[in-house]
Amino acid sequence: MNSKKKRFDEIVKDIKKVRIQGASSIAKAALEAYYLFPNRKTRKILLNSRPTEPMMEKVLEMAEKYSHGKIMKHFPYAQEKINRVVFNLIRNDKVVFTHCHSTNVSKALIYSHKKGKRFEVYTTETRPLYQGRKTASELKKAGIKVTMFVDSSIGIALSRKQGFKKVNRVILGADALLKSGIINKIGYGLVARIAGEEKIHFYIVADSWKFTGKKVPVEQRSLNEVWDKAPVNIKIRNPAFEFVPKKYISGIITEFGIMSYDIFVRKMS
Repeated sequence: MNSKKKRFDEIVKDIKKVRIQGASSIAKAALEAYYLFPNRKTRKILLNSRPTEPMMEKVLEMAEKYSHGKIMKHFPYAQEKINRVVFNLIRNDKVVFTHCHSTNVSKALIYSHKKGKRFEVYTTETRPLYQGRKTASELKKAGIKVTMFVDSSIGIALSRKQGFKKVNRVILGADALLKSGIINKIGYGLVARIAGEEKIHFYIVADSWKFTGKKVPVEQRSLNEVWDKAPVNIKIRNPAFEFVPKKYISGIITEFGIMSYDIFVRKMS
């Protein structure tokens, strides 16, 4: 097997196995793989590796017209714009809650901390693949105070029970931005509903390239991620993502700034 084919297969496998996490990271990896063999067949293979990623689909469409370098310039540009908006959103000595792992969110929180904002972050394990550990590790490495909760204690984390501080902002990423709401990691729906009950502002941070007018499937992943070698005849469900209606979203933060979800959709349509 030649080195190019080996690298291509490695990227596809890593996307499927969620070794590559976050929509922008997946899109960048897919772009690298596509340019190894730039044709419709490889594009189809890459899209099938994670059918829940509109950003990957967008960059692969663009790759047929534009150079790798030109497409890649968008990512730091969008992140810089997002960083500045999140910085203005965070309040000193308050608590930000997040769930799972989002490159856009992590980088924006780290930027805010480096620019002098004083805050701490509550985050979750995000089972069964524990993506929240990546978030916690990145933030802690940057010097941000982090408290991790098991997923089943989300209600406690958001409701100031058992002596925890009150969460001031919920800031989450998204894999897909639809006309009627967003799709991302399982658990978002629970966070959205509790944040609504507790009157906590619920923000989505995402690159606008994640927007799509198409229907996005909700991924069901392998039961072995939940319980490897489970006893026979125990039914296991492992929905990896879920849909969150726009009614829960206080505002969406993209490279265009912060706006209501309806205004964002009108801008993108």
